Amino acid sequence: MPAAAPTEPLDLQNALYLDLEYGRVVIKLHPELAPKHVARIKELVRQGFYDGLIWHRVIEGFMAQGGDPKGDGTGGSGQNIPAEFNGGRHVRGSLSMARAANINSADSQFFIVLQDSPHLNGQYTYWGEVVSGMEFVDRLRKGDPESNGMVPYPDRIVRMQVAADAEKAGDKWPRETAPAPKAK
Repeated sequence: MPAAAPTEPLDLQNALYLDLEYGRVVIKLHPELAPKHVARIKELVRQGFYDGLIWHRVIEGFMAQGGDPKGDGTGGSGQNIPAEFNGGRHVRGSLSMARAANINSADSQFFIVLQDSPHLNGQYTYWGEVVSGMEFVDRLRKGDPESNGMVPYPDRIVRMQVAADAEKAGDKWPRETAPAPKAK
């Protein structure tokens, strides 16, 4: 799928804000291609599941993978999602679900494609695309190729939000001040 045209209005109910240390990444979701995956991702995002998780596997010129609460590529939310292979193309900025050998083993881990990877088409469930902020994804620390891209000192997802929720709450990026501490 091509990146959204800059003048195309973004459906905030089907968009995510992925905040990294370096800046905000805006992701357009594709529920028309992967409705179960998009629904589950939004559910996890609204639970704060991804907040603070690391980018445990980042391979230069290929992809950045996160969404594992264990941080080693073996964890998940505990709920598998059946495969929804579709016509989405794995080009730079595409988002897809990571999985094990079982095609129905996708859970919470996902990856952002750093460079066109057509060999992934039809093999992984494509569910979104970066429409702005890819330069921040490019800054993620890269892993060791000898260790399958595992990152020794990984970056973290600061926060992920459904864009409509963030806008309703008045969350802007970059933040002018740090968020106030939660009252006890």
